[in-house]
Amino acid sequence: MTTPVRRTRRTPKSLPPIIIRKMTINDLGSVCELGTSLFTSERWPTLYRTWDEREVLELFSSDEDYCLVAEMEDRLVGFALGSMIHKPRSSWTYGWLLWLGVARSCKRRGIGSRLINRLTELFIENGARMMLVDTDDENHSAIALFRKMGFSDDMKHIYLFRNLHSHPKYEELSAG
Repeated sequence: MTTPVRRTRRTPKSLPPIIIRKMTINDLGSVCELGTSLFTSERWPTLYRTWDEREVLELFSSDEDYCLVAEMEDRLVGFALGSMIHKPRSSWTYGWLLWLGVARSCKRRGIGSRLINRLTELFIENGARMMLVDTDDENHSAIALFRKMGFSDDMKHIYLFRNLHSHPKYEELSAG
């Protein structure tokens, strides 16, 4: 006769606290480094083409109030970079979440949700009536997160590109 094995329920490991705060100039390098590791040409070709240090610096310079970071144990593990859009002759003001990134080692811990929630609050406090976000249509985890956070009314957007290597002007300049 065998004795039944008693299984004990494992309690989840206590996670270190995550702090959501406004980005500072000292965070620029870490945000750029994390974004570069997340938005690679192999994984997200269209996002890779637009992610660079200059864009992060421009967003921080122009819309510093809407640039947030997530920190865990004094380590940057996520960011949300947003912007306010004020349309002339319109009563509508929009908040736009342009970039959201969470370190791969910290996925599924609620960091993205917390960043979105805090950015949403900032947009509302500053008069936004609508919040926009876009992502690659193959980025299923981001789409699921955005839907969970209340984003809806998906719209298709066509992104086209043209390689200029075969253009006569390009060939002319390259030959000279």
